[in-house]
Amino acid sequence: MSGIIGIYNLDGKLVNYQQLKDMVNILAHRGPDGSDAWCAGSVGLGHRMLWTTPESLLEKLPLVNQTEDLVITADLRIDNRDELIYTLQLNNYLPEKITDSQLVLAAYEKWGEQCPENLLGDFAFAIWDRQKQIIFCARDHFGIKPFYYYVSEKAFIFASEIKAIFCVPDVPRQINKVRIGDYLASMFHEADITSYKDIFRLPPAHRMTVSLEGIKLQSYWSIDPNRELRLGSDEEYAEAFREIFSKAVQCRLRSAFPIGSHLSGGLDSSSITCMARKLLAENGGRRLHTFSAVFDELAECDERPYINAVVAQGGLEPHYIKGDQISPLKNIDQMFWHQDEAFYAPNWSMSWALYEAIKAQGVRVVFDGFDGDNVVSDGYGYLSELARAGRWLSLAREIKELAKTFNVNFWRWLWSYVKQYGIKPAFSKYPPLRLFQRSWQAFTRLGSRQDNQSANQPAWSATLNAEFVQRVGLQERYQAWQKIQSNFGQNERERHYRNITQGLVSFAAEMQDKTCAAFSIEQRYPFWDKRLVEFCLSLPAEQKLHMGWNRVVMRRAMANILPVEVQWRRGKANFSPNLVHGLLSFERERLDKLILHNLGVLAEYIDVTDLKQTYQRFISSQSPTRGKDVHTIWIAVSLALWLQHYAQDRSNEFAGKGV
Repeated sequence: MSGIIGIYNLDGKLVNYQQLKDMVNILAHRGPDGSDAWCAGSVGLGHRMLWTTPESLLEKLPLVNQTEDLVITADLRIDNRDELIYTLQLNNYLPEKITDSQLVLAAYEKWGEQCPENLLGDFAFAIWDRQKQIIFCARDHFGIKPFYYYVSEKAFIFASEIKAIFCVPDVPRQINKVRIGDYLASMFHEADITSYKDIFRLPPAHRMTVSLEGIKLQSYWSIDPNRELRLGSDEEYAEAFREIFSKAVQCRLRSAFPIGSHLSGGLDSSSITCMARKLLAENGGRRLHTFSAVFDELAECDERPYINAVVAQGGLEPHYIKGDQISPLKNIDQMFWHQDEAFYAPNWSMSWALYEAIKAQGVRVVFDGFDGDNVVSDGYGYLSELARAGRWLSLAREIKELAKTFNVNFWRWLWSYVKQYGIKPAFSKYPPLRLFQRSWQAFTRLGSRQDNQSANQPAWSATLNAEFVQRVGLQERYQAWQKIQSNFGQNERERHYRNITQGLVSFAAEMQDKTCAAFSIEQRYPFWDKRLVEFCLSLPAEQKLHMGWNRVVMRRAMANILPVEVQWRRGKANFSPNLVHGLLSFERERLDKLILHNLGVLAEYIDVTDLKQTYQRFISSQSPTRGKDVHTIWIAVSLALWLQHYAQDRSNEFAGKGV
């Protein structure tokens, strides 16, 4: 975790050094261990330093090479260091004296614009190449490290956070209403846009070259959705998973400071915590700090039985916060300042409290099990494969076991597959049945017209302002997104591929990055190791779902590492009740004032009448839709408060300019 910034004046104008320093200074929270800026003519780079790895203690950025032809600024952690040191013929140097930025600069000297293809880890960097008169930029495979930029005919400006780009007065600060529409419709598929016009994100696994001729943007890697791994037994698959998962955790243990791990009690965070504890014990016995949220008032959210099972194995220093004692809107203005955009995730204030606890323990590196269920895959696409192949008995067995987990009707679930993959194809295959099919469709259409219409609308369509939807073309964008979604989901591997390549992954990683940065903490995600993601996607479907057990290959692999009650637990906690509890217990007066009396700022985007009706239903103790309504309320409140925050920032900006 560090901060990077840069300016390239394409019109040849000299870089304003004070603007460069302003950009560096506004990112002080990202790097309390030092800062520096370098400029030459029309190019300037800057950096904020956060020490995390042992090598970073020696690092000084921006870094200029010996010939002064190349300069790099970077926010990175490189995991294949030994391989790079050997390949780049740096064996004459002590490995512990070689910094990650030196490795990347040497990689660029050897491979040029192909250098990202040889890197493993989390990174965002920019290199000024004086000979070619270009700035070369790259971002890691999954977008763990953020990279934002603005470009015009006059300048290219980039930074780890949008606020730094706005330090340059010529950069416009206008809301991107198309992005606001996507936010309200829960669409995050576009990996390059932000909530501001003309401010973009460098997409994951992309490199970018900026020169006087313009910008060249290219993907340097994409995962192969067709590769399939075939091993001889369940045990071999489990052993292979355990080996790769162990490497993914091991390479992220490089730290010059105490290490922590989020421990929710779920399968993902518990697996990381237990593997990290095992590896630390094998390499000197350093203890691992764990950080957990517990709930005294909400038993349905409390995971203490599973957390305690992990802690009871020893080797941990556990720390706890009380999740049900924190308002969802606590510290909201601070969070907006750090995020620069409205944030989608509820219960974010609980994460904020966890990072406060992490910082208090002197921990700078913390593990997180973010989205492990999508990386390994729950395997539910296997059900479609079984139905399409006519393996009805196997399908019934899987659904019978899954129905226990989700507490749903077995027969209704099975019938949905029989109808989709058994009866409908029969209508198409046999001409005598087509007349009956048309009659049946006409009959069912009478009662399902509204449902069919709803299926073609965003989930939030009833609450959106119809004029706004039309103005930004949201309906068309939603339909295009739905088409993309439907193109990947015919079998388990396609569904798996869709889930790990969706834009929500990098968007969520950026949100978490900026929250961690507020406390000068680097968060690491072992599940988003390139090797592990490629391995999991290549697995046969039956290694992801077997007899109702999702992520079964991982459960088998973690035998004798995880406590048995965690290894074979079904489901996971739902934190929606905590959001309901928090809003009603701590923020009722604020919500009443905002939604019932002061929604003017949202009127452009939201159907105010519908939102008020939703809120009235939400605050009713008898409401059967409260769990669904709280999501709508949260999105509206988050957006409204961010728009107010944005308006206040603009007002302060104009006041500062004497406008």
